[in-house]
Amino acid sequence: MPSKLGKTLWLFLFCSLTFCRALAQTPQFVSFSSAQPVLEAMRSSLPPELKASLTAAAWDKWVRTEDKEIRSRIDEGEENTLTNLLRMGVTFTKEPPITYEGLGEYGRSTAINSIADRRANDLVRALAAPHPSEGMLEMRALLERKGFSLKTPEAQKKVKAYLLANLARWRDDVARARAQAKTNPYQAFKDRGISTDSNLYPDYTIELHLKHMMDQGLLKPGSVHRIAIVGPGLDFVNKKSGSDFYPPQSTQPFAVIDSLARLGLADPATIEVITFDISPRVNRHLERARKDATAGKPYTIQLLSSPSDQWSQEYHNGFIEYWQKLGARVGKPGTRIPVPEAAGNIWNRAVSVRPAVVLKVFPVDMNVVFQTLALPPDKHFDLVIGTNIFVYYGGLEQSLARANLATMIKAGGFLLTNEALPGAAPTKLADSLKTSVPIAKSPAITDYMYGYVRQK
Repeated sequence: MPSKLGKTLWLFLFCSLTFCRALAQTPQFVSFSSAQPVLEAMRSSLPPELKASLTAAAWDKWVRTEDKEIRSRIDEGEENTLTNLLRMGVTFTKEPPITYEGLGEYGRSTAINSIADRRANDLVRALAAPHPSEGMLEMRALLERKGFSLKTPEAQKKVKAYLLANLARWRDDVARARAQAKTNPYQAFKDRGISTDSNLYPDYTIELHLKHMMDQGLLKPGSVHRIAIVGPGLDFVNKKSGSDFYPPQSTQPFAVIDSLARLGLADPATIEVITFDISPRVNRHLERARKDATAGKPYTIQLLSSPSDQWSQEYHNGFIEYWQKLGARVGKPGTRIPVPEAAGNIWNRAVSVRPAVVLKVFPVDMNVVFQTLALPPDKHFDLVIGTNIFVYYGGLEQSLARANLATMIKAGGFLLTNEALPGAAPTKLADSLKTSVPIAKSPAITDYMYGYVRQK
């Protein structure tokens, strides 16, 4: 019989070969000829560099520059995660959290200023500790990339000043975003740092939309074999929950597989899931999960929920039912991390995802606005899903992404997103089904999922 080491090596080689077959090639920048129909249709929205010279050379220079600029926003997004840790973290301090209401008073309220100062002291101590948690270790790595040190009292003072300066910046960013959301909600985040935050609420909306598609005859049982997820997320100190008692985790790829299996649309044993992300932290995390899976280690996810009194009874009942059954098709109940009292009204259960399911997820470093994969027809996607990601881009970039993703989706396949994408420029993605999910009546809150179908 083969040894355990031999079995592990065979599994690793098999998965590596499967990965190579799944991708066919590495991402390339979108060519001028592919982007030209969108650029021509949106001439009035072009940046000055392209308005002055709409040529292949100008496009090649601009697209590479913009890709670097967008990727630079990942660091700002991680700074926002660090700021949310300062505001809302519960593992390193006994100070009360700084809510969004309190954040607006920072710099003007003596009480809020004092809380922020003490929380900053506590966070610096936690970051400088000899054996920090995984999340703290990642935040310490961010500080080191920024040129900071935690080794001396003087260096720690500089880190504290940096933390508080970021808190003030975040206060101003939130105020600007709220003001802009009143006039143009679809563009409120186009200049913000790109966050990896995630939660289960978009995954619930995805499942409701998939059911809606089945009811309308748009998806048939067993019809989904290959999907892509744009921006799978890496949750740590989610800005809505303020939780740092669990390690960083990526939930959406496994939640989507679970929904597809439960609805009878896909088989977890044969599905292929490609994730596209520009965050090195997200890609490294998923690669590490795959490496652990080759050694037979499952991937444990903490399934966090924060039910609100504002939710309608229908939404509450539907979401809780989804939350309770989530993970049954991809794993089994896992070890739940108890919720600290200071974390507030958070419910938690855990699922341990089977290694074989983890190995169905292949992370790819790719910017879907400016980069593409030239896939053979048999490798085109049945579904591409992107939630809470296109909001970070302007109308031109959203149109380019819509056109680019169309080239990777098979005829009759779908792009699903909770952002309405502009349709003025020509693409091979036509508007399809829209799902509205009322959450609360007062104030009125509704989630949406938009479907776009690939034309022949």
